Amino acid sequence: MTALRPPATDAALILGGGLMGLAIAHQLARRDHPVCVISRRRGEAAGFVAAGMLAPHAEGLSSDQLRFGQLSLERVPSWVAQIEADSGLPCGLRSTGIVVPFSSSDQRDRYPTAAFGTALNRQQLEREVPGIAPTWQAGLLFEQDGQIDNRRQLMRSLESACVERGVQFLEGVEVLDLLQSGNQRITARIRDAEGTVTERNSAIAVLCSGAWSSQLLPQLPIFPVKGQMLSLQAPRGALKRVIFGPGTYLVPREDGLVVVGATSERDAGFAEGLTPQGQSTLKQGIASLLPEASGWPPMERWWGFRPCTPDEGPLLGRGPLSGLWLACGHHRNGVLMAAATAEAIADCVSQGHARDDLERLLPCFQWQRFDAGVS
Repeated sequence: MTALRPPATDAALILGGGLMGLAIAHQLARRDHPVCVISRRRGEAAGFVAAGMLAPHAEGLSSDQLRFGQLSLERVPSWVAQIEADSGLPCGLRSTGIVVPFSSSDQRDRYPTAAFGTALNRQQLEREVPGIAPTWQAGLLFEQDGQIDNRRQLMRSLESACVERGVQFLEGVEVLDLLQSGNQRITARIRDAEGTVTERNSAIAVLCSGAWSSQLLPQLPIFPVKGQMLSLQAPRGALKRVIFGPGTYLVPREDGLVVVGATSERDAGFAEGLTPQGQSTLKQGIASLLPEASGWPPMERWWGFRPCTPDEGPLLGRGPLSGLWLACGHHRNGVLMAAATAEAIADCVSQGHARDDLERLLPCFQWQRFDAGVS
């Protein structure tokens, strides 16, 4: 997407054009705030490569992350309705429910979020997931968890919704650094594809540059965790539930495509590309969960970088510069938490605070929590 026109005077600068950046831009635009999204290469954003699970319970989240994920999950239907109304395009939201398999009932009952799910014995597990490997003797069904087709539908719909709401774009532009300029304004020094360096400044900026956020602000403890993924073409209806196994998950789309993920490579840095070891790990994971899926034809293979923090929770709220807001570091749960993050940050920018249920949680995700020894 190319720039539509020069950014409006004092438009809020959204630094990053992935899922979080677009979601926040859209919500700000719905509040009649001028917005400019600055993005280097949006195809590399985690929003384009994630599996799209909406799974605070299946993920086994706990404490503040669980509550934030639950609040976001509650908001997803109305958030998606806004995007679809503005864009005229579907987002691919599906209430499939998610099954987490276990090798024993004891393991099942010890799962952090077991109280939110329906306990399954082996016979019930087979009914929910026909063909599941015999290793798995018990399970939990989280019917409230679901999925969204972020890679093929949500991102396209969100882009269109932003355009319809007047969001402006600077695409193919790298933010070199952020400075606090006069009158407490944020200055972003940017370089375009031709190498020309210019500046944009505003009273408001939102940092949502994913795994690259700490390159702009080194004091933010965000680092990349590489993930490799692939997709299979299953017979339509062959898999009705998401299977969330240890280290591997299978996410069935409505048309029979099954997204398989994901490796978790903490030492890979920003090394691009697929690796034989990563692909082998995925194949082994498929066979261990649903043996028949090993025979389904592969469709695509890709990789991406999760933005991770030491406690795997996001950085939300005010940043280290006046006028700078943070919405980064969501690790595995960016798609899940996008609805609540976008609402909270847009409300904070436009009216100084979020709704009470989100406002109470924002201090738990402040960037300084690691300096205070919180983990």
